[in-house]
Amino acid sequence: MGSYKPVAGSVSCTECPANSRTSSEGSKLCECRSGYYRAHTDVNTTACTSPPSAPVSLSWEYESSEGGVSLRWRPPADMGGRSEVWYGVVCRICPSATNMPPSMCSWCGDTVTVSPSQTGLKQTRVTLKNLLTRVTYLIQVQAINEVSALSPFPPQFASINFTTSQSVPSEVPMLHQLNRVHDSITLSWPQPDRPNGDILEYQLRYYDKGSDEDSAISVFSETNTVTVGGLIPGSIYAFQIRARNERGYGPYSHTIYFSTLAMEEQSKQIQNRLPLMIGSVMGGAAFLLVVIAIIIVFVFRSKRRESPYSDRLQRYISNRGGVKYYVDPSTYEDPSEAVKEFAQEIDPAHLKIEEVISAAQFGEVSRGRYRPLGRREVLVAVKTLRWGVTDREKNVFLSEAGVLGQFDHPNVLKLEGVITRTPPERIITEFMENGPLDAFLRENEDQFSVLQLVGMVRGVGAGMRYLSERNFVHRDLAARNVLVNSNLVCKVSDFGLSRLMRGLDHNMPTYTASLGSKIPVRWTAPEAFQHRKFSSASDVWSFGILMWEVMSYGERPYWDMSNQEVMKAVVDQYRLPAPNGCPPALHSLMLQCWQADRQDRPGFDSLLSSLDRLIRHPASLKAEHSRPSQPLLSPTPTDLSTVTTVGDWLTALKMDRYKDAFERAQYLSLERVSMLTMEDVQALGVNLLGHQRKIVNAAKQLRTHLTQGHVEV
Repeated sequence: MGSYKPVAGSVSCTECPANSRTSSEGSKLCECRSGYYRAHTDVNTTACTSPPSAPVSLSWEYESSEGGVSLRWRPPADMGGRSEVWYGVVCRICPSATNMPPSMCSWCGDTVTVSPSQTGLKQTRVTLKNLLTRVTYLIQVQAINEVSALSPFPPQFASINFTTSQSVPSEVPMLHQLNRVHDSITLSWPQPDRPNGDILEYQLRYYDKGSDEDSAISVFSETNTVTVGGLIPGSIYAFQIRARNERGYGPYSHTIYFSTLAMEEQSKQIQNRLPLMIGSVMGGAAFLLVVIAIIIVFVFRSKRRESPYSDRLQRYISNRGGVKYYVDPSTYEDPSEAVKEFAQEIDPAHLKIEEVISAAQFGEVSRGRYRPLGRREVLVAVKTLRWGVTDREKNVFLSEAGVLGQFDHPNVLKLEGVITRTPPERIITEFMENGPLDAFLRENEDQFSVLQLVGMVRGVGAGMRYLSERNFVHRDLAARNVLVNSNLVCKVSDFGLSRLMRGLDHNMPTYTASLGSKIPVRWTAPEAFQHRKFSSASDVWSFGILMWEVMSYGERPYWDMSNQEVMKAVVDQYRLPAPNGCPPALHSLMLQCWQADRQDRPGFDSLLSSLDRLIRHPASLKAEHSRPSQPLLSPTPTDLSTVTTVGDWLTALKMDRYKDAFERAQYLSLERVSMLTMEDVQALGVNLLGHQRKIVNAAKQLRTHLTQGHVEV
């Protein structure tokens, strides 16, 4: 006892390595003593080791330049007999009373960011950002090594608490150009994400792009709008802005360039507006003639036979509250009549197609340039109907133009016109440089501030309010059906499933879908997929899902659940949880959109008011709210019951393509894989953001699985 002999033969017995023992004679290996372990990468002839002790000398200091708190510590005094050590940072918010136990503190959540990382740290310094002012924080720094996951006890940690004071405002996130003429530019901007108190004033500085930054001129404003005058026509100027509170000025924003109009360009604008002014006068006269014609129709209604389109025309022109109601092209006996009525015919000679950019249901989509008479050339998207389609497919294709032509709103895709008199038939719309919203967000993950994301959501909401006011239900509102232009303006598009709302059901106009129609289940309200009842309230439900998509940077709603599982979960009152980094106030708004009774859901007008309040007061995006009444769903976990190797784990994740990369990087044990961070995954050569996120989340799940498994043993 006390020695071992791994193989038979004349070799002598060997004394057990440190922290190990044998309990009987003739032992082939030495077992680790209580509290000591061998990692899966350790061979049986090595000493047993233990988790490290807590880090030492933990301290903090406020960093005015970073707008956060810097934490420093030294490595543990006892490394547990091993050379490697990693650190993890745990953040809690505590009541202001002193000597509060950790159990009285709540988790910081994703509002506080830890740079460079919160887990898997090799260095002994981090910076905490996005801290609230006048709040007490409890910070714990854990020490972990290869055998920490084998211990039934939590890692050792050092803790420290501090209370933040009011600091200067954070950076103003963006500048918008509202107007420009030859000698002035009008700018607007949102409040900083973290004002840290009342904003007293803003300082805007600017200089000619060709000049030195030292020549900058400053303008001060107590509001978030200012007009800068005395500028040179046709010149480019650089602008920066910063905010001031009681503690002083925050950092300047990034430099943004805007240009004044050249004198000849301004003259052209005036000339271009002149026909519009004349047209407005002529249009007013024409409108009066139409009104007179309608009165005549009413007077002589009993004396002449009605036109088959008279009810529809009167409903369209009738101004109930000054709103023109949408006319469903499907109500026309010949849908091409709706296209003639609502869409402008374009001369093909004014259209130049440059390149095909994607395929569509009935043909292809191209980028082109359209230059109508008397107007400047504009970029356009051209949908072309393919040869050999049926009359029904042609009518469905053109009906989108009959829908779009009735709308005129900054957040609804603009129809330029159609080509129907010469084949192939084409629909021409404004060109949206950044494409569909979901793909755009996935390509630019974590590149926008919360305020910018809320601004995108607000734009979609404004477009939907406009549509709902016209008794119009979209039925397929989702991030994939919203397009984004170069200025990040979001516009509602793709009206393939849209319909006019008919009838009155408890004062709510409703559309009933036919049994054969397709329904996008993940975005659809329960009354819609159960009873096929669509209304503005079902569009509000879809808007809530779209908000979730935006805040999760294009994540698939309900992840890998099947449509049947989604429907069952929704009917059982389960709802999507807040995405990572999503402000509680915004998730609360989503949950309001997902009320089971459609009468309880807010209207688009109310949603827009709520979003505007959040934009005007960004600090409210960090406010806590009560626990949601509905149970929240989580992503479907990976089945780890049969996973014994790294290869098995990657197969369960459907990530077999990365097996060679894991082997080359010596990730040969599940314990090591469970400690993966985003930086580690990127170093492995995993370039797709969705795959990076999936692997890191699965590593966290694996870490929990391994820890729980050893506790049970």
